[in-house]
Amino acid sequence: MRVSICVGDYAAVPYVISELGVSVYCMEELCYALKENAFLLDATLMSDRLVDWIEGECGLKDLAHELYPMVHKQGKFSAFIIMIMDYAGLYEDSVLREMEEVLRKGAGLSGIEKRKGQIDYLVEKKKYVAALRGYDALLAQWRNMEGETPGKRIYAAILHNRGVALTRLMLYEQAAESFRLACEMEPAKEHYMAHLAAKRMELSEEEYISYAAELTNSYEASLALERELELLESDFVKQPEYKKLLLRREWRQGIDKQKYYDENDSLTQSLKSTYRSSVSE
Repeated sequence: MRVSICVGDYAAVPYVISELGVSVYCMEELCYALKENAFLLDATLMSDRLVDWIEGECGLKDLAHELYPMVHKQGKFSAFIIMIMDYAGLYEDSVLREMEEVLRKGAGLSGIEKRKGQIDYLVEKKKYVAALRGYDALLAQWRNMEGETPGKRIYAAILHNRGVALTRLMLYEQAAESFRLACEMEPAKEHYMAHLAAKRMELSEEEYISYAAELTNSYEASLALERELELLESDFVKQPEYKKLLLRREWRQGIDKQKYYDENDSLTQSLKSTYRSSVSE
């Protein structure tokens, strides 16, 4: 039998990692959150607030006393995080070295690049509305910047990922425009193909053909998109979800209509729940 020994006390008051929107109640939860989101972390985490929590809520005075000087003397952020991780002993040395490398690389990113990574994380968690507000605020911040900016590639990447969030909300017309602007900023195949795909979802087949015909050099890209859609459709018919749809059709057309209606209610509630989650803060 494997036994895990917790380090320190279980906190009565959680520590909120505001950069991640995560609350943790013990050192193990803290370390897990840090490891899984190492790329999103920045030096604002190295603060008296965190060290006070480790000392006061977790009861780890010896660790806190080692961390306080690093905060006040502005030590290396990666060393600060690795000291916490090493003390907890939750992960092997090889994992800590990998994490240290991620933190080191993240330290070289601009504030905008770091913030973009945090907003991208919201998209991964299906918090699309919150992500859109974040991307719009980031683009506004960029436009108000004076002097050197991180570059057109990053600006285009923000627009592209904004388009992805809009696509997930099925706002295809707005998504297509965001991809188009990304392509204007950085002419790249991924932006162009995403724009075509969004227009393909927005327009009827006849309208899409007419639209694509007016674009420069769209023939090969349109063919590639259609091939990809065919592959996706072919793959979908092999999935359990497709088989469930066929079964639901049998219920609707057969004598077991009550089962069809019950399944409809269950599916509707599930979709509502998913939608509410995607538009929540």
